[in-house]
Amino acid sequence: MPALPLDELQLTEKDSKTGKLRTFPALHPKMKADLFFVLYKPPPNIRNHALVEEFLERAKFIADDLDWLLALPHDKFWCQVIFDETLQKCLDSYLCYVPRKFDALLDFHPEVNDMQKRLHRCVFLTFLRMSTHKESKDHFITPSVFGEILYNNFLFDIPKILDLCVLFGKGNGPLLQKMIENIFAQQPSYYSDLNETVPTILQVFNNILQKCGLQCEGTSAEPQKLEERVKVTPADLPLQELKDIVLFLCDTCISLWAFLDVFPLACQTFQKHDFCYRLASFYELIIPELESAIRKRRCEDNSLLTDLWRRLSHSRKKVVEVFHILTNQICLQPILESSCENIQPFIEDFLQIFTSVLQERRFLRDYDELFPVADDVSLLQQASSTLDETRTAYILQAVESAWEGVNRRKTCVTKDPALPLASSGASAMTEDAAKDSELDDAYRLEDEYAGAAAAPIAKVSGVELDSLISQVKDLLPDLGEGFILACLEGYDYNVEQVINNILEDKLMPSLDKLDQTMPRQVKPDPTPLVTSRCNVFQDDEFDVFSRDSIDLSRVQKGRRKDKDTTESLLNDKRLIAEQKERYSQYSMIVEEVPEQAGEAQFSRDDYEDEYDDTYDGNQVGANDADSDDELISRRPFTTPQILKPKGREEDEEEEELEEEEAEKETAKQDHFVQDPAVLRERAEARRMIYLARKGHKHDGSAAVAGNVKGHGQNRETVQERRKKEANKGTRANHNRRAMADRKRNKGMIPS
Repeated sequence: MPALPLDELQLTEKDSKTGKLRTFPALHPKMKADLFFVLYKPPPNIRNHALVEEFLERAKFIADDLDWLLALPHDKFWCQVIFDETLQKCLDSYLCYVPRKFDALLDFHPEVNDMQKRLHRCVFLTFLRMSTHKESKDHFITPSVFGEILYNNFLFDIPKILDLCVLFGKGNGPLLQKMIENIFAQQPSYYSDLNETVPTILQVFNNILQKCGLQCEGTSAEPQKLEERVKVTPADLPLQELKDIVLFLCDTCISLWAFLDVFPLACQTFQKHDFCYRLASFYELIIPELESAIRKRRCEDNSLLTDLWRRLSHSRKKVVEVFHILTNQICLQPILESSCENIQPFIEDFLQIFTSVLQERRFLRDYDELFPVADDVSLLQQASSTLDETRTAYILQAVESAWEGVNRRKTCVTKDPALPLASSGASAMTEDAAKDSELDDAYRLEDEYAGAAAAPIAKVSGVELDSLISQVKDLLPDLGEGFILACLEGYDYNVEQVINNILEDKLMPSLDKLDQTMPRQVKPDPTPLVTSRCNVFQDDEFDVFSRDSIDLSRVQKGRRKDKDTTESLLNDKRLIAEQKERYSQYSMIVEEVPEQAGEAQFSRDDYEDEYDDTYDGNQVGANDADSDDELISRRPFTTPQILKPKGREEDEEEEELEEEEAEKETAKQDHFVQDPAVLRERAEARRMIYLARKGHKHDGSAAVAGNVKGHGQNRETVQERRKKEANKGTRANHNRRAMADRKRNKGMIPS
C-alpha cells in the first residue's frame, strides 16, 4: 500500500477522559514539543571576556536546539516548524544580525569563529530541509499543500530569500539555486510578491538620492517646503550620515546581486519595471557624488574613510554586474538557446535597453570595461543576418564617445587592495606618516576589486604641465614650483581645487608637511646623446653604436684599386661562361628514353601534369572576322567633297542617306512585318529632313489641289499651279538615264 502524504496522514489517540480513540491530522499543534529557541546576537566587537562568554553560551543553545530539530522525524519536524513561533523568530534574528562577508574583518577569538561556523551550518541545513517537500518515498508532502504551508505560515518570504542568498550563496550556489527554484515552483504566489518588491527596491534608490540632494528621472518629486534647504550635497552631510548612506547602499546592491546571481529567473520580473534604465540612472547620479564626498573628507577619520571607499567600490561593481545579469538573462541567453525564428524579439530588447542608457556616460564606460559591449554586438551579428546595422553602429559609437578623454585599461579582478589598508589603518594610528600615506593611497586607488573603475586621470607633462604651474604661480607667487607640482599631482591636476585648498588651508596631510617654497627638481634626460643621435648612418651595417660586429672586408680606405672600367667589364667573360653551360643543355634532344628493368611502363595515354590543356576545347581565333584592311573595316573610305563631280553630289548624298537608313534597319534586327502606313510616314519624314537640309522649301502639293471645282481658288493655289506647269519639265521622264544608272550601280539591273 503506497504511503500517504503528510498532509493526508491521520493519527489515532486514546482520550484520557472517555477512553475512546479519536483521530486528528498529523500536522497538529499537539505534536509540537515545548521548546523555547533563544534569539541570536552578533559577536562582540571588542575582546571582552564576559561578552565573549555570553555570546558562546547563547550560540551553543541555538546550535544544540537546531541539531535537535534536524534530528526529528519528518512529521514532528514539520509540526515544530509550522507551529513554533520562537523557532521562526530565532531564524529571523540570525538572518538579520549575523555579520556579512563584506563587513569589516574583525579579529574574533578562535572559539567565537568555530561557534559561528557551526551555527552557520545549522541554520542553512534548517532552511534547506524546510524547502524540501519530499525527503523519501514514505515521507513527503503534496506539492500544492507544501506551497500553501510555506506561504500561509510565512516560512519564506522575499526578504528572507534575499538574506539567504547573501549569507549562503558564495559556497552553496547550486544547492541554494535548487532550493529557491523549488520554492517558487511549488508556490507561484512568490512571483507576485517579487513583483511588488521591485518598486520597493526602486524606492530605496530614490530615498538614497533624496538624502544626498539628488533626484532620479522618472520619480514624482513632491513640492519642496520653504523651510527646507535649497541644495544638499553628500559633501555637506555629517560623516556619520554619509557612513549610513554608504552602508545602506552597499547592503542593498550586494543583496540584489546575490539574489539575481542565484535565481536568474527573477530577471523577467525586474525588467517589467524598466529596472535596467532605472539602475543605470541611479548609478550615474549617486556614484560620482559619493566618491567626491569621500575624497573631500581627507582630514577626518582615515580608517573609516578607507572602509567607506572600499564599500562604495564594491557596491559599484555589483551594480554593473546586476545590469549584466539582467541583459544576459533577458536577451543574450535566449538568443543562444533559441532557433533563428525566435531571436528577433530578444535582439530588439537588447538594442532597446542599451539605447535607453547611452546618455549615462560614466555607467556605460564602467560597464564596457567589465563586459565589452562590442562582444555582445558581435554575438548578435553572428546570430542574426537581419540585424539593424545602423542601431548597432550608433550604440558602439556612443560607447566609444564615453571613453573620450579617458584612458582605457583592462580590469583585473583580484583581491581588494583596499582591505589591507583598512586593517593597517587601525594598527598605525600612532604613526602620522604611515597614516597620511595610507589615506593618500586609498584616495588615489582605483579599486580593482570593484571592476568598474572610475575614469583614471591621464598624467600631464611638458608644456601643459608648465601652463598649470604658471596658473597657480600667477595667483600665489610666493609658492615654489616643486610644491605646486606636488599639489597638482595630489589633486589630479585640478588647478581650481589646488588654489582653493591652499587658500583655505585644507591640504591633505602629506602635502601640508611639504616646504611651500620647494623648487622644482630638474630631471636629467635618461637618454644619452650617443643613443639618441639620428642621422643617415642610423642602424646601417657600419653603425658601431647599434651593432657589435662589422664586416671589415666591406670597409675601403682611399681609392679602390680594382675599380671597374669599360674595358674591364668587356673583358669579363664570367657571365658568358656561366650562361654557356646552361644554354648548352637545350641542344640535347633525346628521342627515346631507355627504360630500366623493373620500372613501370609509361603509357602515352597517361595524363602529363606539365601539359597546359586550358585552351584545348576552345576554337581560339576560329570565329574572328577576317579582313584585308582593318582600317577600312572600321571606317570606310570617303571621297572628299572637293574631288566629287558637281552632277554627282546630290546622288552621292542620297546614297549616303539610304546607306545610313539601311544600317539603322540592320542594327535593329527586327524581322517583324511592320505597318506600311508607319513605314510611309517614316520615309516621308526622312525625305522632309533631307529636303530641309538641302534648302528646298515645303512642297505645295496640297495647295495645288485647291478647293472643289466651282467654288473658286485662292491666290496660293493659283501660284502653286503656275509653278508646277513651269517646272514639270525637270521631272517625269526627262531623267530616265540617270535613274537607270543609279539602279545599275545598286545592282538592281544585271549588266
